[in-house]
Amino acid sequence: MEYCEREQEGKRLHDPIISRKKAERCVWVPGPVIVGAGPSGLAAAACLKEKGVASVILERSNCIASLWQLNTYDRLRLHLPKQFCELPLMGFPSNFPTYPTKQQFIRYLESYAEHFAIQPRFNEAVKEAEFDSSLGFWRVKTTTATEFVCRWVIVATGENAEAVVPEIEGTGEFGGTIKHTSLYKSGGEFKGKKVLVVGCGNSGMEVCLDLCNHNATPSLVVRDTVHILPREMLGKSTFGLSMWLLKWLPIQLVDRLLLIVSWLMLGNTSRFGLDRPPLGPLQLKNLSGKTPVLDVGTLAKIKSGHIMIRPGIKRLRRHTVEFVDGRIENFDAIIFATGYKSNVPYWLKEGDMFSKEDGYPKRPFPNGWKGENGLYAVGFTKRGLLGASMDAKNIAEDIERCWKAEAKHSTFSLSLLPQSVS
Repeated sequence: MEYCEREQEGKRLHDPIISRKKAERCVWVPGPVIVGAGPSGLAAAACLKEKGVASVILERSNCIASLWQLNTYDRLRLHLPKQFCELPLMGFPSNFPTYPTKQQFIRYLESYAEHFAIQPRFNEAVKEAEFDSSLGFWRVKTTTATEFVCRWVIVATGENAEAVVPEIEGTGEFGGTIKHTSLYKSGGEFKGKKVLVVGCGNSGMEVCLDLCNHNATPSLVVRDTVHILPREMLGKSTFGLSMWLLKWLPIQLVDRLLLIVSWLMLGNTSRFGLDRPPLGPLQLKNLSGKTPVLDVGTLAKIKSGHIMIRPGIKRLRRHTVEFVDGRIENFDAIIFATGYKSNVPYWLKEGDMFSKEDGYPKRPFPNGWKGENGLYAVGFTKRGLLGASMDAKNIAEDIERCWKAEAKHSTFSLSLLPQSVS
């Protein structure tokens, strides 16, 4: 990388390519700029390095995998077996358990970055990225008054860039603790308290279990249908078994088998207010990206009455929640397990590849990784780390072809220059 500095201020002012405010630095990046140093960004950088292509990673936080390090609860483990969560070119240590803990996964990511000598530029938040058609390059501006100019941009900010907090009437009146799961660490701070958890995905279910284990009294708001599956079936991980069955059977039949085994192991979940969607878990995942809940013990607490199921919230009052069915109940705290969203529309000035509504690539999986003018996306597949790894490999192969073609063209052009005579 080179700083676009010029010896003469007059040239700086009059050269249209490098004319900038004096407060800005302009940095030329020969390879791609990757926005985001989470697992997806690290995977892309590693795959590119393996192809001989150097990259620059810009990360708004002060560490890699900031979501995992700063915004997850203490008891979190990978919900899928480690072989389905490893990044390209480097597996997990053999002594790690089947479902690594949060701390183990972070250690793995740090080792991954060290192994591939990936050194992100931390505290470098991107505020705008736009393709300059007059130059044929991308301009990526950050909050440090630096502009990076590059041929390729890889969007790796992911599906979980910003917490989603619903607006509920009376929030300002409640008076108790209200927080998103991104700020939740442990149920210890809620010991002896009544806590309402909003959202029945994997995070909401696990937070409820954690609250129970710390002697709190949780209730769970369930506003929609949900598939709950055992984490393991027939001695195998449910996910691994599903992937194996899909090699031989149509998805509709695999869904039927999963639901039959789930009914035998878990019983009829609708008896406890947990109705299943009409579409099977794998079909629903493919269609909408909605992930089934893999039960780690929460359902037993629901069956025993330690976790109560509640409908949607109508409004809040002083330490009181009024539900849509008319029930009124007192709570000390509310935790929103309402997920995250993409933040791409806020900073990427582009209208073809990404949707302005949800910040995801418009083209469905597996074709959403490549856009126009050297724009790429990694980690937006709604298929976890497996999908991100697929994206990273595809992107590295595509950029490598361009990289080699341009290098070959440059070599050919140099060969046409007159040779000096000694």
